[in-house]
This record gives sequence, C-alpha cells and structure tokens, in this order.
Amino acid sequence: MHVGVPKEVKAKEYRVGLMPASVRELIHHGHEVSVETGAGAGIGFEDAAYAAAGAEVVDTAEEVFATAEMIVKVKEPQAREIARLRPEQILFTYLHLAPDLPQTEGLVASGAVCIAYETVTDSAGRLPLLAPMSEVAGRMSVQVGAHCLEKEQGGAGLLLGGVPGTPAAKVVVLGGGVSGTNAARMAMGMEAHVTVIDKSLPTLDRLDMRFGGQLNTVFSTVETIEQHVLGADLVIGAVLVPGAAAPKLVTREMVAAMKPGSVLVDIAIDQGGCFATSQPTTHDDPTYIVDDVVHYCVANMPGAVARTATNALNNATLPFVLALADKGVRQALADDAHLLRGLNVARGTVTYKAVAEAHGLPFTAPQEVMEL
Repeated sequence: MHVGVPKEVKAKEYRVGLMPASVRELIHHGHEVSVETGAGAGIGFEDAAYAAAGAEVVDTAEEVFATAEMIVKVKEPQAREIARLRPEQILFTYLHLAPDLPQTEGLVASGAVCIAYETVTDSAGRLPLLAPMSEVAGRMSVQVGAHCLEKEQGGAGLLLGGVPGTPAAKVVVLGGGVSGTNAARMAMGMEAHVTVIDKSLPTLDRLDMRFGGQLNTVFSTVETIEQHVLGADLVIGAVLVPGAAAPKLVTREMVAAMKPGSVLVDIAIDQGGCFATSQPTTHDDPTYIVDDVVHYCVANMPGAVARTATNALNNATLPFVLALADKGVRQALADDAHLLRGLNVARGTVTYKAVAEAHGLPFTAPQEVMEL
C-alpha cells in the first residue's frame, strides 16, 4: 500500500503522523511511503531521516494526497485537506466529529473511509489511541493551569503547591479517566489539594486505592460539582463520552460565582468542552477571561510538547497502520472489531452512531457500509 504523511496545517501543530522509525517499519513490510517536506522538521525529524528510512520526500501536500491510498495524520483534516480526499481513500487520524458538523459533512461528501483514533477500542473497552494524548493533556493541564494562576496571566497570583506556612491551591478534576488520573497525579506531585469528581464508583475506588488519603474522591452530582467548583482555584475538565459531545458539567451560573482569578482548563474542548463558557483557543492565543475566570481551551494541547506526543502516539498507532496497510482496509476491519469501532465515516455515510445523533444525520452500520 502507498501511505502518505502530510505536514500538519493546524496552527502551532508540530506533531507528525509517522516518525522515521515508523516509516522504516512500513518499508520493511513492503509498502511505499510519501512524506511532505518539512512534515517532522519542527520536532527534529528532518527530511533526510525520512529519506534514510525509505520514504519519498515530496514537495507538496497535493502530491501526498494524490498518490497515497492511506493518509496518516494527527489532527482532524482542515477544509483544504478534506477537499483533497477522494472516494475509497483511507484517512487515519483524530477526527472529533461530534462537535464539528462542517468537517463531518465534508468527509461524508468526500467518499473516503475515515477511521478516528479516538474511537478505536481494545479488549477492555478502553481507547488505546486516545490514551497517549490523554496522558499528555492530563499532565499538561496542571502545568498550564499553574501558569494561568500567575497574576500576569489574569490568575489570582497563587503558587499551586504554596510554600511552608501558606495554603496550597485547591484543584478540582472533573473525570477520573486517563486524563483526569494524570492531572490528579501531577497536581498532587506539586502538593496542591486535589479532588477528583466522577460518576463511576469503580473509578473512584481505583483512584482511592492508588493514591489513598492524598486524594479526595467525590461522587458526581450537580450539587457536588457546584460545591467543589465554587471553592476551587483550578478546575480541570477531563470528561469524555467516546465519540460524542462532552457534557456541560459547569454552568454559566457556576462560572459567574467562581472566585475571581480562578482558572478553568478544558481538556474536553476537542469534543465541545465541558464548561458552558468554553470556546476553542489556540497556542497563539490560549486563554480568555469570562467573569474574572481564566479559561484555557486549546484544542490541540499535546501539540505544545510535540516530540513527546508524536513518539507516544506512534507507539500506539503503528500496529493499526501496519494492519491497514498489510491487509487492506476491508480485511483489517473484518479481522478487528476494535479497529472497526474507529470507523466514523465511510463511502458517503456516517458509521458512528454518536456522531450521527449529534448532527441529526443518517447512520449506517459500519458492517453494512464495508460489506463485512
């Protein structure tokens, strides 16, 4: 199979779909790889490294899309990339379609076979291709939240862990999944007072057994969310409903009642965000203030640590890329029900129910579309 790797075009996005080591693995399996010039240069993966791994380095994204049978990316395709897709071409990347009708309609119109990293599952029902970026985003959320608490950033002027004789900041994490767990771990490491709120008792039990009395765990209700959010200095939104829009757990009224200079970091912004006041931001302009509350809602947070993120992502995606290339998309999906869960759009129809429901579009079962 001919695999294509374009340079990411989203603002301040330096991650790359395949690093040179992954390209070498594909070449070893007998496949061809085209990489757009400069695709990995921002994180130290120069064109020469791709060429040494066996890839053809081409001048433009148009060449990559025109020749490749499968496109491997990181972020959701932008409008000009969607326009380059063709029927039956495979697109393997993060999509986050539930809050994005224009992208969904564009992919449907393209006729391409679009597999989303974020809805591929494993035997335990987890999301193995989302997990690496969730780990990165969870750890980053505390780092950026601590920065936003500084006075010059609009925050209250608090050091997250305080110093001897001064109170530490109160951190509330909404959601105890991969992102939330990593956020809590980092916040505790910085000696903040940390509370995780989740509606799953097994999740809360797991966190309690892992962290003990160092972490406060609370069952999620409207009342407990309101109580802890209003007293927090930093709130991290880490709630995920796979493939669907994130629930709005913090209302406009709650934000208005929060302490001046407190901070909201919305990891769930790729899925629409879990704060009523959340709007996507970029690394160029990452924050804004509503009712004296600083909001950090960057939609590609891991892009700020792009080399670490690319390595972590490739470790997870490469086995699936190889399966698709070795077997072809139909056989790979037939052989792996977990990869099939990643199919969001194919051959002019939506094949992931939560996406179809989010936009009021017709849904067709993936088995039917792919004739499995």
